[in-house]
Amino acid sequence: MAAPNTLADATVPDVVAPPDRRDRRSPAAGRVVGYAVLALAAAGLLLPFFWMVSSSLKTDNAVFAIPVRWFPDSPQWSNYLEIWRVSDLVVWLKNTVFLSFVVTVLQLFTGSFAAYGFAKARFPGRDLLFLLYIGTIAVPWQAYMIPQFIMMSEVGLTNTLWSIVALQAFGAFGVFLMRQYYATIPDELCEAARVDGLSEYGIYFRIMLPLSVPALAGLALLTFVTTWNDYLGPLIYLRDPDLWTIQLGLKSFVSEYNAEHALIMTGSVLSVLPIAVVFLLGQRYFVQGIATSGMKG
Repeated sequence: MAAPNTLADATVPDVVAPPDRRDRRSPAAGRVVGYAVLALAAAGLLLPFFWMVSSSLKTDNAVFAIPVRWFPDSPQWSNYLEIWRVSDLVVWLKNTVFLSFVVTVLQLFTGSFAAYGFAKARFPGRDLLFLLYIGTIAVPWQAYMIPQFIMMSEVGLTNTLWSIVALQAFGAFGVFLMRQYYATIPDELCEAARVDGLSEYGIYFRIMLPLSVPALAGLALLTFVTTWNDYLGPLIYLRDPDLWTIQLGLKSFVSEYNAEHALIMTGSVLSVLPIAVVFLLGQRYFVQGIATSGMKG
């Protein structure tokens, strides 16, 4: 009997071809191109803000000089002291901060509380009522602006800061955002809490709110920015100059000092700076809350 040919019978391993270098380069090249496009888009968006900051440090004649001077020859830091002297910027900022803070706190409470009822409570007509309430987002404010003003006048809230608070303390968008986030929380968690004897208020305060910090942060950021930048509402309801917000104050300042371009840019920088700081501090929670609010529901 012939001995087996071990060399012939041995299994020859398959030869794996080395990966094509072009396959390895293509993802890296695409990533570089993507980053380059994003960098150009970011530069285009930030260019007006850079010009605004640069102009706030120039003299009036140098703001609109031709050709454009992107950097001031000698920074005029005194503009940031002069703006406080010639305007009521302290009053405007105080009113704006008050409105933004109060409206944000109230919208966080009302939005999250109503969203808990729409997401976890069971009652007849819940889904229909939610659709009707969310449908109000599609109705423009101009459609009911006059009846709303008449109602505020009858209750004596016009020309007060509380008129803006009453108008913006409730928002359908906040309810929608929080309801979508609550839908991602398992119902079994609430059922277990009910079995243990926890009331609906206890479930809301002790379970739902601690678990919804990202969504609350996102809603807080959106509400704060919207209230801070609101112009039409204060224009209609706040007639006393002592009640003006930063947007109304800057408009009046532009009308009065229309030739003081550097000071106008200085006031614009000071009005944008708080929003930029708030957004930079809360952007991580904002992105997380927005991203997770649409995962279910």
